[in-house]
Amino acid sequence: MTDTTAASTVPEAYLAATFNEVPLPVVRVPMLDRDHQLVAYELLIQGDGDDESSLMRRVLSTIVDGSVTRLARDNRVFVRLSHELIMEQSELVLRFPRIGLVIDPIWAEDEAMMGKLQVLSQRGCALLLDFGAQPIPQVGADRSANILLSLARFVRLDAGKLDPATLRDHCEQLHARGLQVIAGHVEDHETCQRCMALPFAAIQGGYLLLPEKVDVPVLTANRLSVLRLLRALEEESAGPVELGQVIRNDAILSYKLLGCVNSAYFALPKQLKSVEQAAIFFGLNRMRNWISTMALSGMNDRPPELLRAALIRAHMCEQLAQGMARAEREMAFTAGLFSLLDTLMCAPMDFLLEHLPLAPDIRNALLGRRGPFAPLLEQVVQWEAGEMRSNGTQPQQIRRMAGAYLEATRWADHVYSFAEQRPN
Repeated sequence: MTDTTAASTVPEAYLAATFNEVPLPVVRVPMLDRDHQLVAYELLIQGDGDDESSLMRRVLSTIVDGSVTRLARDNRVFVRLSHELIMEQSELVLRFPRIGLVIDPIWAEDEAMMGKLQVLSQRGCALLLDFGAQPIPQVGADRSANILLSLARFVRLDAGKLDPATLRDHCEQLHARGLQVIAGHVEDHETCQRCMALPFAAIQGGYLLLPEKVDVPVLTANRLSVLRLLRALEEESAGPVELGQVIRNDAILSYKLLGCVNSAYFALPKQLKSVEQAAIFFGLNRMRNWISTMALSGMNDRPPELLRAALIRAHMCEQLAQGMARAEREMAFTAGLFSLLDTLMCAPMDFLLEHLPLAPDIRNALLGRRGPFAPLLEQVVQWEAGEMRSNGTQPQQIRRMAGAYLEATRWADHVYSFAEQRPN
């Protein structure tokens, strides 16, 4: 095969400017190993009214201006580009070694594309072959398909469509051939447990955000401590002094909180030296929310990506509530943050809310998806799953969601970076 790389026809300055005009409608979907640590992200691209060619150019612009690597926090990230864009512009991707491409098995029959993929693979681009539920080609039987497998570094199987025996067989075959196998479409904990017993390099799917079923909820000491703190924060009588007293004995939490609020992200006119000062400056409800955020983010026995997801939900709900009063926006934040409380605590939501004196509108949103905050939560959940376009959402709303999501990820990553810190 020969290098079929075409000369770049799109100026980089134009590509970079394109992204700044309209937020790219993407969701970063984590791939986690058996220890729940991040292996890579995939950027799930949602259409927002642009035709595929324009949308793909915008995707490429985010690669050129570094937005993709920032969104992935400098971790490995896989992006699915169109056939046309890979043929014409893929040499730009080679400048960013942490960016890999998702490729389609059907391209095994496309000689020009195979030539392009061979060049990309030889020059170090990580290719993820999205094999789905297709049969694995036997060595020597399907020459084109086997060549494509030899170019890929990662292969993804559809764990939702393959029966357990076939999933095991395909995973073991591919693993034996030296490939890193990813279980995709893992939508429940039962499927996740099956995948954990197989030589998968990573697992990807909606299981991460779902609570595990438990017959009798038992909170660990760490989770019980966090739940007690959340309860104390929600007591209506707590003012700035009382709020400071709630976490006074938790030096690490105070350290994290003050480090975060005094960071350059918030650009305060002067340094805040106590929780009481922060509560007066930012307001009681907002400070309660941020203390809750830090407390939940400090639960080191839960997957970090689950904690980030809770922070993203909280900030997105607050942004989508911009037409509401300030107090309601802060309640929307709480609803978003606590919407994953059952998953974080490994206990039923109704059991947990018995211990938290939350406002009725927040409780209704969490338990019955009713009230003013329920539509906000529903939009965020649809966005996470990449379902907004299929549900007929208008392009203007998708673009609004895209802006809220990108801002929420930046905020969540910043806050979580402080949650991970420890005093010297």
